Formats: sequence, structure tokens, C-alpha cells
Amino acid sequence: MVIFVIDKITSMPKTTLLPPKATIIPHSLEKHGHVRTDNYYWLNQRENPEVIDYLNQENEYYRQSTAHTKEFQKDLFEEMKVRIKEDDESVPYFYNGYYYITRFEKGKDYPIHSRKKGSLEAQEEIMFDCNEMAKGHAYFNLAGLSVSEDNVWVSFGIDTVSRRQYTIQIKNLVTGEILPVKIENTTGGATWASDHQTLFYSRKDEQTLRPDKIYKHKIGTNPDEDVLVFFEKDETFDVSVYKSKSKKYIIINSNSTMTTEYRMALSATPDAKFTVFQKRTRGLEYSMSHFGDHFYVVTNKDKATNFKLMKTPENATSKENWVDVIPHREEVLLEDIDIFKDYLVVTERFNGLNQIRIMPWNGVGEYYLPFDSETYTAYTTTNLDFDTEILRYSFQSLATPSSVIDFNMKTKAKTVLKEQEVLGGQFDKNNYTEERLWATAKDGTQVPISMVYLKGIEKNGNNPTLLYAYGSYGVTMDCYFSSVRLSLLDRGFVFAIAHIRGGEDLGRRWYEDGKLLKKKNTFTDFIDCSQFLIDNKYTSPQHLYAEGGSAGGLLMGAVVNMAPSLYHGVIAQVPFVDVVTTMLDDTIPLTTGEYDEWGNPNVKKYYDYMLSYSPYDNVTAQDYPNMYVSTGLHDSQVQYWEPAKWVAKLRVLKTDNNQLYLDTNMDTGHGGASGRFEAIKEIAKEYSFLLDLEGIKR
Repeated sequence: MVIFVIDKITSMPKTTLLPPKATIIPHSLEKHGHVRTDNYYWLNQRENPEVIDYLNQENEYYRQSTAHTKEFQKDLFEEMKVRIKEDDESVPYFYNGYYYITRFEKGKDYPIHSRKKGSLEAQEEIMFDCNEMAKGHAYFNLAGLSVSEDNVWVSFGIDTVSRRQYTIQIKNLVTGEILPVKIENTTGGATWASDHQTLFYSRKDEQTLRPDKIYKHKIGTNPDEDVLVFFEKDETFDVSVYKSKSKKYIIINSNSTMTTEYRMALSATPDAKFTVFQKRTRGLEYSMSHFGDHFYVVTNKDKATNFKLMKTPENATSKENWVDVIPHREEVLLEDIDIFKDYLVVTERFNGLNQIRIMPWNGVGEYYLPFDSETYTAYTTTNLDFDTEILRYSFQSLATPSSVIDFNMKTKAKTVLKEQEVLGGQFDKNNYTEERLWATAKDGTQVPISMVYLKGIEKNGNNPTLLYAYGSYGVTMDCYFSSVRLSLLDRGFVFAIAHIRGGEDLGRRWYEDGKLLKKKNTFTDFIDCSQFLIDNKYTSPQHLYAEGGSAGGLLMGAVVNMAPSLYHGVIAQVPFVDVVTTMLDDTIPLTTGEYDEWGNPNVKKYYDYMLSYSPYDNVTAQDYPNMYVSTGLHDSQVQYWEPAKWVAKLRVLKTDNNQLYLDTNMDTGHGGASGRFEAIKEIAKEYSFLLDLEGIKR
């Protein structure tokens, strides 16, 4: 059905499509004596033709409603694409006698993985051309490349559905032959023992997709003969397997939100029994790195909330043998370590900012790398070589393209190996202003905001502003450069990141104060940051936009219920919005492992608290902002039906005439499109939504 309305800007009639309405089929859900009625529960039937038909109707409604922006989307795509160096390649890294390189060719969507023996002048050996491998697939992802120590074999994982269920295969790098072996339903990652014949990998539960088993495969055998090495019975834990940087140990990691446990065996004897490093103790988190005759352990032992570094003898690994190397500090989060023959490199976070600390093993002359920005991120990258004085790290800021840097820890000489090129001839980082400000939350907490915008904008409340956040799982939302974001900045947008609680931006307590029964701090922090930008005249409710994906999509769903009038538009990517129903269904991937993040709703206090903020359960009859909601049919992390049900409910209850779109990619999952250019097309859709709301047409 088509109706005519008068466009307020042009006074000309324009056609407006009526959106689809999902069939209402009430379904009762009871827990703790409380009954919820879910009118759209039926949308979780992935194989039901009526479900597919509804999703297609929503897609068609989105396409027709935004047809007037189609050419603009194409222009935005070309504008973003032209900034990208199409024939690009990574900085080579050296490992076990070979330089490894990932490169792209002009006009092609997927990477080419290659290596060169001994020298960068040596002949290139192409390991994988993903452009050829991706032919015939709407989605393609190659992951988990692992080369045996004799440089003959490489294992790799392939996903052609976007459900993160990888098939592992093995290639002979000498002959080029890919063995007929196909190991299904894995994480894609694997690691070789030192015998060059034994491959360890993790396999997923068929239904929940939880990585719960470690197997070993022998070259020349059938996968049906693979030996189960370890089964993780606790449904709140995931398992993975890797080799220590020293190459001495194969290590199995069992991990949950609050507890870790490691097992290890000598890489030289892959058939030996794995021994526990330190048995799991509720609340004890640790990671370990092997060096010499000791293990170095990053841990929260002894109430070290922000973690500390300890060490223990190689032959006595239980926690009573651990001794402090770097004690716990209340104000500094210890994030990670890199071990070299002569140096220990420590990655820390102070006042929300990255620090890289260089500590010679001889104890003489430790120092920090100097960084002079407040909206930057710096992190160590690929440092596989043990016997070297060179540390490789990356640096970028909101206005500074990413650089890969080799730093000589002895001489302190710095070599910039590569800075991300921004083509097109228009970009100059000096044209932009970066700021770091602090908003006051309703409980008095100071919340940092990182911002970037064109120099010279006036604080008159009229600047279109996009505020982004995530705020869950202790994920730190560092300041990162984006060449595609320039399409907003150069049109007058302010871009800001709210470093809200629930992330680990200001240390572990920042995370603890935004999870479980304190989860609402995440939402109110974002709202308070929004209000701060309005109060300080950066923008106004008529020009403020919010964006978040996955758990950040939950954030979007919560804030539009709680403070809808603050935002003119919202982008919610693969949003986790049906919190209570999902967390009560332990057959859905990831659910049981999330109890320490959100709480277990089988316990009434968590059920009640979850219910009080769950976006789907709290949709009400009120005005909502303009909204663009995206999802993928094959998403294994946030099932497509969560955003689909949410949009269906919003359509019935919202009291405004604002735009509401559900855009479902019928070929992909949680990460969206797989090709680098297809991914940009998705961003062009989002940006055209924002720019159209601002009346910016070119």
C-alpha cells in the first residue's frame, strides 16, 4: 500500500510506503511465577518460509524507503573506496626462517597470503589466494593459519556461512597439495607439535557452538580417528589450544568470564598427558608465558583487581609457588606482556591511556615509550622472534593513520615501517582537532569522551554528532583511525567515543561497575555523555546520533527506551536486545558462558534486574528516534530474531512517524560482509542514513 504525504522541506507530495507488520502470535514465557507474553516468538523459526518472507518484506521496505539515497550511497562508497590503497600489503614479519606477508591486489576483495624464504628479495611463495578460494561463495573467511616448525605443513580454517563454524584443512607447502582431510565444526585455529605430524585443534558443540573439546590429528589419518585430548564439561567455559612463544609447550586454555585454567604438555612429546598448571579456583584469573626455567603469570591473585605479574619455577607451577615481579597497583591496569631474550615488555593502562613499558632482564634502565596525544592507541603487534632487540608496535589516533613501528629497545631508535596511506589527495591530519573530555555521570563518576572533528567548528549546538560506544565484557574502546569516517568528518560531523563503564578503559573496576547487577551504569553513562555534549553546545538533540553493535546494540536499545528524546537517529548493528529470553535458553550459542557477564536469570534477582532493562521487554508507547537496525541471518552470536522481534514490536508501539528500518543480510552473520569492499557498502548504508537525516545530499 502507498500513501501520499507532504514533505515538510519541499512542500511537494512524496510517496510513503507502509511498513510490513509481523503477525502477532502470543506466546507465554513463565519464570519465577512471572509471565511474559512474546507476540513475535515465532520469528525464531529460521527454516519457516513465513519468517524468511517477513525478513524479505522488511528488506524491501528498507530498499524502497531509501531509494532516494541509492545514488548517494554509491557516491559514498566510491568516495570511501578511493581513499583505500587497493594494492596494499602488510609489513612482513619474520618467523622461523620465513618472511610472511598479506597483500591485496587492485580491484579484489580478499587477501593473498604469501611468504619468502630468508630474504624479502627471495621468490614469493603464494600460500593462499583467497580471491580464488572465495569464488562461488556469498561469504568467505580464511582464518587460523598455523605453520609447522619444519615449514612444510600449514593448517587453515574456512567459513563460508558466517556462523563461525570453521572447517580445518591442511596444505603441503612444498608440493602445494591440499590433503583430502576436512575437520568440521571447529574454531579454525590449530597448533602443531614439534614432531611436525601432530595437530591440536578445538571443536565446537554442534548446537551451542561452544568450543568444548580439544582433539589431536595425525598427518595421514582420517579425522574420525582423531583423539580427544580434553573435554570441558563446565558449560560456562570455552577451550582453546596454542603453543608457547618458546615453542616448548602445547597449552590448553579453559576460560570463563571470571576464571581460567591451563593445561600443558611438552611440544616434543605430543602424546604425553597434559598436566594442570594451576587448577581452577572461582574468581582466579591468570595467563602465563614461558621464559627460561620459569613461567611468568599475569594474574588477579591476592585481590589484585588490576592484575599483577608473578613468576614461578617451571617444575612448580601451582599458585603457592608464585612470587611477585610487578606488584599490584590500584591506578594501573596490567594488560599483557611480551617476552624477549633480554627484555620484558609490559602493556599497561593508566588513566584510560595505553603505556608500553620496556624492562631489561638485567634490571638496569627501564623506561616507557613516549606518546604525546590523549586520543591515541598503541599496542605491541607481531613479535614472534624471541632473540631480538626489536619490538614491533602500532600507533594511531582519531586523526592519525595507523603506523607500524620497529623500535630498538637497546638504542631506542624508531623506524616507521608503514603508515596507512589515505589516498584521494584530500586528507591532512592537521585539519582535524582531537579532544579528550570528561562527563560527570549521575553518581558523580567522571567518564572520558574522545572526540575528533574539523578545525574551526563552532560550539553552537548545531553540529551533527555521532556518539559511539560498546561498554561490555571489559572490552576497551580505544581511539582508532578510520579513513571511511572522513566522509562524516568532512561534512561537518563530530565523532565521539564514550568510554563508558562495562569496558575496561579505566581499569578492571571500570568493568566490574558495568556488569551484572550494575549493568545500568553502562546505559546511564552513555546518556550522561550525550547530555554533556548537548550542554556544552557541541550538538543538540536535533543533531545527535548514537551507534553501537552487538552488546553495543543492547546499549542502543536501552538508551532509546530510557532517553529517546536525546537522539535524532540511532544505528543498532546486530543488537543483543532480547536479553531475558536469550539468557534463559541454554541451547543458544554463547548463553551459558555469559552468566558471569549478565547474570543467570534462573536466579530471580538476576531475572528481575535483567527484565528491568532488557530493550525488547521495555519497548513502550512513546516517541522513538529514527532508527536503522542491521542483522545477519546466519549470526551465531546475536541471533537474527532478536532485532527482528524488536523492530516488529517497535512498529506497533512507537507513537512517532520517524524512520525505522530492519536491514537483514541474508548471506552473512555477526561480522557482516566478508569482502573489504562489500563491508564498505554496509558503512555507506549507515552513513547515508545519518546524512539524509541531516539533509546532506552530497
